[in-house]
Formats: sequence, structure tokens, C-alpha cells
Amino acid sequence: MDIVVKGRKTEVPERFRKHVAEKLKLEKIQRLDAKVISLDVEVSKEPNPRQADRSDRVEITLRSRGPVIRAEAAASDPYAALDLAAEKLDARLRKQHDKRFSRRGSRRLTAAEVPDHVPGAATLNSNGHTFQEEEPDGVPTKKIGSLEVKGEGPLIVREKTHVASPMTLDQALYEMELVGHDFYLFVDSETKEPSVVYRRHAYDYGVIHLNTDPMVTQAQSPAAGGTLGG
Repeated sequence: MDIVVKGRKTEVPERFRKHVAEKLKLEKIQRLDAKVISLDVEVSKEPNPRQADRSDRVEITLRSRGPVIRAEAAASDPYAALDLAAEKLDARLRKQHDKRFSRRGSRRLTAAEVPDHVPGAATLNSNGHTFQEEEPDGVPTKKIGSLEVKGEGPLIVREKTHVASPMTLDQALYEMELVGHDFYLFVDSETKEPSVVYRRHAYDYGVIHLNTDPMVTQAQSPAAGGTLGG
């Protein structure tokens, strides 16, 4: 596998190409991810003189059989930008490597062990079916997580609550790629509303933003409605 170095609206000198090969050591990268397919380095330059301290940008894209890993940085010259981007790539590779290693060390739980390890999981009876309690009216009621479902209902085997810090769209895409999921739920730092990024086709992504309906919020407010006292 070779490192592909290209420039976007700028020329890439041979000296910089050699520096890339010295900085991004393939042996080290392949030790952290043995399924690497390609490694691309793109250099671009910002012509705006007001951004002289961030005029050179380097973006590193590593594609493997797992999630795509990207690292980018900007500095006053391409060499400094490459150093910063390489440090980010190394940190993300190590984090993903440690995550894969920890997954291999964990064993799968049997169906009977799930309720003991997963809070709120559905309980199974001796036949392997979801435990059901009979109501006086004869309609079976199932306790699924924090829900009580009468009759046939959705099968929820796990319920999670996360503390979410607001983040940008770029940060959410990075977190999604890092965990290897096809979608990622986050709180948008600009709107402070919940949003979801998701993988579409190839390397395209989509984003869904949720906006609170002010009419519904007002209708559900305790201060809304009521009677007037005389």
C-alpha cells in the first residue's frame, strides 16, 4: 500500500511528499489497523491573508474494512499542519485499536444472563419467551424496560440514557466513524436541539435536525389554559 499525496488548488513539492512518507510510517499504522486499504493526504491552501496562521490545511483519510478515519489540521505552513494531523490520526487509531481489543476480550452473554447485566432488559421464562404477567381483564402485560405493554407490543431489550455535551456536526461525524455505527445521536451546539447524523451511500452522510414545536410546548405547559377567577 502506498500513500497518495495530492494538492487541491496548490502544488505539492517533492520534499513535502518525502516528509509525508517519513511522518506517516505505514508499519506503525498497519500494527494499529491491519486492514488498511488506502491512505490519502490532501494539501490545500487558504488564499485569504487574514488567515495566514491557518493558511495551509492537511487532511489525512485512512480507509480500511472498518470505519473511515479522518484527521485534519491547519497551520502557517504545510509541515506544521501535517504534524498536527498526524498526531490526531495516531490518537484516533489507538482509540479504535483499544476498542477492538476490549471487544475481543469480552464474551457474549446468554439470554438468561442478560437481565443480570443489562438494567431494564426483558425477563425470559423457562421456555425462553418474554415473561408476562396476567392482568385481571385477561390481557397479558409485559414489563419491557421502563414500559408496561399490554398484549402485543414493541420488543425493547435494552434502554440507555447518555449525558450528551453539545457538539458540532463535524464532531458528530467523527464520533460516528469512531464507534463504527451507521448513525449517531447528538445535541447540536448551534441549535441546542437533538440531531442525528447517518451514513447514506459510499462516503455520503445525512443529518436530521429536530426542532421543538412551540405550539405543542405551549399546549403542554402547566401555565397554558385554565379558568379565570372572578
